[in-house]
Amino acid sequence: MAYDKNTSPVGWYFGSYLLRFVELAQTGRNDPEKRFLAWENTVLVKAKSMDAAYGKIDRIAKAATKPYRGGPQGVRVMWEYVGITELVPVYEAIADGAEIAWSDHGSRKLKTLRRWVRPRATFRR
Repeated sequence: MAYDKNTSPVGWYFGSYLLRFVELAQTGRNDPEKRFLAWENTVLVKAKSMDAAYGKIDRIAKAATKPYRGGPQGVRVMWEYVGITELVPVYEAIADGAEIAWSDHGSRKLKTLRRWVRPRATFRR
């Protein structure tokens, strides 16, 4: 079988999707200049192809967008699906230490690289 960088040889895909928080009665909620609280969620999905993985992530994201009443006044709100931001095949079997994603940051100064590193305690929420 020929190598295809868009196909996971282990059947797993790493994907992220973006949600924004909206009040359903809010005016101007489709204004591209307006600011919204946003969350990007990352998931692993088992799929036979990139297209199948996209479909699964799309369904997972849309399932998180049910309206509800929030705050003391019970305002109708929801997390609205914006779209998929990342979709990458996983090339190694899922196990401790398996590489599931990487980023190419190009050539950077050492002082810049050191600023990106965070102390252990900063990862706790």
